[in-house]
Amino acid sequence: MTLTALALHTRDAWNDALRELPYAHVLQTWEWGAFKHATTGWQPLRLAWAWHGRLAAMASVGVRRAGPLTLMYAPKGPALAYEDAALREAVLAALEGEARRRRAVWLKLDPDVIAGTGVPGEADAVETALGAAVQSGLRARGWRFSAEQVQVRNTVVIDLAQPEEALLAALSQSTRRKLRTAGKAGVTVRAGGLHDLDTLYRLYQITGDRDRFLIRPAAYYQRAWRDFIEAGLAQPLIAEAEGRALAAVILFHFGRTCWYFYGMSSDELREHQPNVLLQWEAVRWARARGYARYDLWGAPDVFSETDRLWGVYQFKRGFHGQVVRHIGAWDYAPSPLAYAAFTRALPRVRALLRGRPAPQSEDAHD
Repeated sequence: MTLTALALHTRDAWNDALRELPYAHVLQTWEWGAFKHATTGWQPLRLAWAWHGRLAAMASVGVRRAGPLTLMYAPKGPALAYEDAALREAVLAALEGEARRRRAVWLKLDPDVIAGTGVPGEADAVETALGAAVQSGLRARGWRFSAEQVQVRNTVVIDLAQPEEALLAALSQSTRRKLRTAGKAGVTVRAGGLHDLDTLYRLYQITGDRDRFLIRPAAYYQRAWRDFIEAGLAQPLIAEAEGRALAAVILFHFGRTCWYFYGMSSDELREHQPNVLLQWEAVRWARARGYARYDLWGAPDVFSETDRLWGVYQFKRGFHGQVVRHIGAWDYAPSPLAYAAFTRALPRVRALLRGRPAPQSEDAHD
């Protein structure tokens, strides 16, 4: 049995097909490819295949030129039933062929396949047979675990199949106490919209300054937020008190999952605990709309207090979700020599992609 290429040339055709596939992710939607093309120059290459006479796999691959180099990246893709080893191998072979045809220095994939659950070393930690099989298969085909992990590998996921009362009861005592504090302080949460984009970016600037991380210009975020809100794939929630916007989250949602992609807050009235109330209302919002999972999008790479995400992780664990560890990003290099040279020159290539001199240290987010 061989794969048959399919053509899906419209947004609705692409998203409707993707929505039905296992391991579908919002970063594989038509909108994400269009957004990255408009803001950072990654040209979307949208590939779909039939298997046994039905659509079975899809990959939205960004293609980018950096001087003489071609780079390819499928964020959180491809989408397919990874449990089907024959299908998995056929899709990987097709993608490898595409990378060779384009003479790419690398093709990066980071499918939403779970490697394990629970914190390594703790009693509830479990490694999945599927995660081990997929990683073993990638290594056997010559793929290598990437030194550049663009997306978060680990996260905390809340199962929304539970009744709301059970979700509330599962919160830590500290989290429930902070919810009561927010209620007594008069904090309320409302659904935001396009008219709130300036407020959202202002809060995001404050957050970046306070937490010491670099943010992009307003046009980048407002394009992302606007496009996904207009497409019905994103929803801002804003916490307010005393006539002021104190904090906000922007939820992205697709298929069976709702993700907490962006969070931001002011320096005012933080003792009122608006962030805790926001997350609880986000959980309720996602559950009320029939999503199966609420993904808090991010946990430490190393579960230690030294990890930069440790403090955020402690906040998220208060909502009693499950720690989920994914297999991460893997690189296929048609030319190992070119790949080795590229990795040595990576800081300069990053700067070329962004159009500015290379700093001493900068995270890759493209």
